[in-house]
Amino acid sequence: MEPAVERGLPVERRHRLRHRALEPPGLPGPAGPGPPGGDRRPGRSRNGCRNHRGPWQEQVEHSGRVLQALTFAPTGAIVAAATTSLPESIGGDRNWDYRYTWVRDASFTLQALATASCDMEKGAFFGFLARAAATQLQRGVDLQVMYGIGGERDLSERPLPHLTGWRHSAPVRTGNDAWRQRQLDVYGELLDAAHQCLPHEMPLDLPVRTFLVQAVEAAARRWSEPDQGIWEVRGPSRHFLHSKLMCWVALDRAIDMAPALQAADRVQDWKAIREEIRTTIEGEGWNDQMGAFSQSFGSEELDASALVLALVGFLPGNDPRVRSTVEAIRSQLTDARGLVHRYLKDDMPTQEGTFLLCTFWLAHALAISGDVSGARQVFETALAQANDVGLLAEEVSSATGEALGNYPQALSHIGLVNAARAIHEAEGSSPR
Repeated sequence: MEPAVERGLPVERRHRLRHRALEPPGLPGPAGPGPPGGDRRPGRSRNGCRNHRGPWQEQVEHSGRVLQALTFAPTGAIVAAATTSLPESIGGDRNWDYRYTWVRDASFTLQALATASCDMEKGAFFGFLARAAATQLQRGVDLQVMYGIGGERDLSERPLPHLTGWRHSAPVRTGNDAWRQRQLDVYGELLDAAHQCLPHEMPLDLPVRTFLVQAVEAAARRWSEPDQGIWEVRGPSRHFLHSKLMCWVALDRAIDMAPALQAADRVQDWKAIREEIRTTIEGEGWNDQMGAFSQSFGSEELDASALVLALVGFLPGNDPRVRSTVEAIRSQLTDARGLVHRYLKDDMPTQEGTFLLCTFWLAHALAISGDVSGARQVFETALAQANDVGLLAEEVSSATGEALGNYPQALSHIGLVNAARAIHEAEGSSPR
């Protein structure tokens, strides 16, 4: 931290943590789902996050420890990063506050925690999401995209003009106005998280069933609306492919969980809407001229989030459209180092770096599509961006190779863990 930034930091009452009542009756507490009468005290997993026995075992275990360190034990919240306003472009204005929990990150986070065997953190994180989401859905309020670590909802963004910022990258911000946005992918993230954490055959407790059904019904009702998308675009709303995809995920996972949700009477309607979303994505999301799925309906922009089509099981990895999209992203969105940009342009005045999460997504998608050698190559390229203590930033500068953005970045470590698992599984299924 620069001396100018370090000196005189005000301690403001409005930024001190205030715990809020986030526990509607019957929902899991901070230690998450667990056996009746079991030890549910917040804390760290006793097994030390050791489960993965495939390649890069040391790096996977280390990433599990990073996720533990980013966990606020009293509530189970996992922050996106431990910092605010480290710039995505040196001297620019892409400086955001990441000291919050995003619902958007839920399903990939839980996959990574499961791979790293961080069972206590996995249960606690889902419990936090369940309590935060239920308190809004039960009031008929749209599901918020992010929360404070104590469940705070008003995360209003404001600049701190008395701070110069890292290497004069201003403004320094506290709060994040993305909390006000409409991001329809959150319903799929929540249902996929529940699908990973909860039993599918045994009926769930009434409060859990109620809020999950409310979430899937919201996805069924709202999937055709435009939104700001996974990347929190601050321009006009659009019909982003990734948002439609995650609404499909919400319905798909709810159908599989219908016995636990005691929602057999809704399955036929959910199946019909799921099929409608699939037809729309395949018809309006695919661009013949690009030979790839596009960022949003009617656009000719590539977006690395299209890699998620295979990661969530919408299409198999060997589908020609998946392979074509993967190759388009690999050839058009990667820099000279082989690191992946989210997309090529947006409405911001400054350019950002390559995204490590998207690079790990590419490795993951290549593994699923059968190109294990290519997956390993991309994975190693991303892994090489870790610093001397194994921590990953959000982005890497194409020009200088410098780490950019808030740090350490949970999603980068989550992408590492999930890609390592996918490559290990692909190697196990490949002919010898």
